[in-house]
Amino acid sequence: MERSKFEALVAQVLNGLPRTFRDKLTNVAVIVDDVPPQELESEGLLLGLFHGIPRTEKSVFLSSPPDRIVLYQHNIEAICSSEAEVRRQVRATLLHEVGHYFGLREDELCGL
Repeated sequence: MERSKFEALVAQVLNGLPRTFRDKLTNVAVIVDDVPPQELESEGLLLGLFHGIPRTEKSVFLSSPPDRIVLYQHNIEAICSSEAEVRRQVRATLLHEVGHYFGLREDELCGL
């Protein structure tokens, strides 16, 4: 899938989030990259990653750089056999990483 089409799909998923969640996604950039850095690949096939401080741990007394959610396009495409599967996986991965942004732990996200 072309990068522009993949990024449009990510934007579509973000825009499809309920307004109450979308409005709380502040100071966070959603980025598409081809693959994760090599040092992260040792943990298995990584589809996405949240970099930052979860909202539940932020302090109004300390400033922090923008958080980032990164989706790894080539890894997502590698586990999908159709464009429809890519769409479902982008949604699942993005929701998973947004969950981390809102402070959910890995074990809390497994059932989602």
